[in-house]
Amino acid sequence: MTDQTVTSEVGRARPRKEDARLITGQTNWTDNISVGGLLHLAILRSPMAHARIQRIDVSPALERPGVVAAFTGRDLDGLGSLPCAWPVTEDIVLPDHPPIAVDEVRYAGDPVAVVVARDRYTAADALEAIEVDYEPLPPVLDLEAALAEGAPLVHSDKGTNRSYVWPLKTGEDFATVRQRAEVTLKRRYVHQRLIPNAMEPRAVVVSPLAASGEYTLYSATQIPHILRIMLAVVTGIPEHKLRVIAPDVGGGFGSKLQVYGEEAIALAVARRTGRPVKWTESRSEGYLATHHGRGMIQDLEIAATRDGRLLGLKVDLLADMGAYLMLVTPGIPILGAFMYPAIYKMDSYDFTCTGVFTTRTPTDAYRGAGRPEATYAIERIMDELAAELDMDPVELRRRNWIGHEEFPYTTIAGLTYDSGNYEAATGKAMALFEYDKLRAEQADRNARGDTVRLGIGVSTYTEMCGLAPSRVLRDLRYAAGGWEAAAIRMLPTGKVEVVTGTSPHGQGHVTSWSQIAADVLGVPFEDVEVVHGDTKAAPQGMDTYGSRSLAVGGVAVHHAAHKVVSKARKIAAHLLEASEQDLDFADGVFSVKGSPEARKTIQEVAFETFTSHDLPDGMEPTINAEHLVDPDNFSYPHGTHLCAVEVDTETGRTHIRSYVCVDDVGRVINPMIVEGQVHGGLAQGIAQALYEEAVYDDEGNLVTGTMADYLVPSAADLPDFVTERTQTPATSNPLGVKGVGEAGTIASTPAVVNAIVDALRPLGVHDVRMPCTPERVWRAVREARS
Repeated sequence: MTDQTVTSEVGRARPRKEDARLITGQTNWTDNISVGGLLHLAILRSPMAHARIQRIDVSPALERPGVVAAFTGRDLDGLGSLPCAWPVTEDIVLPDHPPIAVDEVRYAGDPVAVVVARDRYTAADALEAIEVDYEPLPPVLDLEAALAEGAPLVHSDKGTNRSYVWPLKTGEDFATVRQRAEVTLKRRYVHQRLIPNAMEPRAVVVSPLAASGEYTLYSATQIPHILRIMLAVVTGIPEHKLRVIAPDVGGGFGSKLQVYGEEAIALAVARRTGRPVKWTESRSEGYLATHHGRGMIQDLEIAATRDGRLLGLKVDLLADMGAYLMLVTPGIPILGAFMYPAIYKMDSYDFTCTGVFTTRTPTDAYRGAGRPEATYAIERIMDELAAELDMDPVELRRRNWIGHEEFPYTTIAGLTYDSGNYEAATGKAMALFEYDKLRAEQADRNARGDTVRLGIGVSTYTEMCGLAPSRVLRDLRYAAGGWEAAAIRMLPTGKVEVVTGTSPHGQGHVTSWSQIAADVLGVPFEDVEVVHGDTKAAPQGMDTYGSRSLAVGGVAVHHAAHKVVSKARKIAAHLLEASEQDLDFADGVFSVKGSPEARKTIQEVAFETFTSHDLPDGMEPTINAEHLVDPDNFSYPHGTHLCAVEVDTETGRTHIRSYVCVDDVGRVINPMIVEGQVHGGLAQGIAQALYEEAVYDDEGNLVTGTMADYLVPSAADLPDFVTERTQTPATSNPLGVKGVGEAGTIASTPAVVNAIVDALRPLGVHDVRMPCTPERVWRAVREARS
């Protein structure tokens, strides 16, 4: 063994270990996987939003060359209902969700039959031979109309389209606060449906071992551990006979935080045929069948004094569930419920969410999951209040936000923010943005009646992330915990394996976890490997979503590594004939205080442990360790985003002239990874503001079902970003870290829309519905002028 001086890894902008494989094509996506005797699945989907299945005949498909089997929903009726793990109220209406429709289809894209063939194209071609007779039923599309008496029902046996009503009322009664307010405003904001677009489509491969009744399922999933549990429940396969592997996963953004019917169908078909099977969605198929995000109507009322002090906020929310409640569908808007008060102090908060069934693709988590919707609403209405009071929007926020000296601070919504400095982030952002200079230019252009108007948008935000602690999730009726697991294996040669329960899909966990472990253990970064995404190799975990990986999973790695050092200290003390208290540990070396020449590296201790020739009495021959973390609190990143746009009032075209964001994500493990997360989040938030929308026609057909119709912005459509950070370490974990994965998405959408409305406000425009396309902006200007 050689002595090595190890510099600190945490805080270094390390290139990602993962990237070498990714950019050279040496990855192992689910669709790359091939096993002997592999069969391919294709799924026939309903072309109708709502209909009874009167007859279905798969026999013509069986006559096609290369077709091995074909099944209807009735043939696979032994499958259980797909799970909903978040029944948010005791009386929630929770209909069964068959993985493949049996009697009735409830959205365009609902599976009705499956073909099994020797290759993918034969299976897809055979779908056209299947005969299905449908009896059309009325679609249910409008959220308010769906709740009206006598409305057509998505689930006729339930007698209502209302899934649940979830209230949160804290502080003073809002009606009382309204009476003493000097200013009240009411606004309605609509969040369009968004379709997640991960670079890798969904895919699943199931390989059965008939002799032992075991199944290995490969899936492009964010949640291998949760998927294993849920599929065991749905299919009846014993959990210990089911292994789930998430190989390389090409993005998720929440869309792969799901237990999909296709995974259950693939397991059932493999079970029936005794052969391995594969299903991979096409992009257009994914637009129909992968769950959607957002889809909400927000009615807000805000009460304040004439000098701008907030008194209260009332939120009535209608949330589109789609046709079924999927894994966490009902809980998504509930996460947002705690975020509407944002960084502001007030006396009253009154929130009510109503979940509504429609005959559309189910909704579920999409980057930010409820938090972007809440931030959008409060930041939009804060700008409206500032305009009403003839006050600078930054000044209005400054008068109401929580001061840095007030932390920890318990908000009106009941969350305890542990740390933050909104003043510092805002001040830094305004300086970089040259806020005052832009305001002066804006005033000059408005005075000249310029046809191209300058608008300035402000968005200050915080978010709750790091989904935990478990006892809070229990109180919210969430079926799982919020803990996370990690283990450190010290190999005899001194190399290190980190086993993590998190399951990355682009976030750089392998790099960051290596940095954390290397720092604690004092070993080279290159000597650390990370094992993840396999329920047999990493048997414990709660997986990856909600910006929880670092604040929960990374902290578990940190604790496990310290346990390794603690165990190694006992053996080093024995070998050096010293007491544990007399040992220093730095840069991977144990040394005796006052006798620096008496030393053992942690790698040497690992080898001595392996030989176990000279261990302390009663000491097991291992310094491996594991740790499970269940945090005491969420983590609360925050920041300020500023956007300047130029809006052509004659064409409606919006151009983002400059964008500055200053985010505070606590202590930073790898600045390069943080920067990438922020850039990606900004792209998705700006996309909601300007480009993306899932549109249905009056019959419930998705008319934006391809990338030709649904505009996903490219780099050419996005501006340059100026990104900076302030740092207030979290006090809820020893690393001081906070989440970053969703921050850019949460803050950017209101910044852009506020800027557009700010540009057009002198013309009488008070809102532009998202996405703010040139046509919608043009129409808003024309309507205001008329």
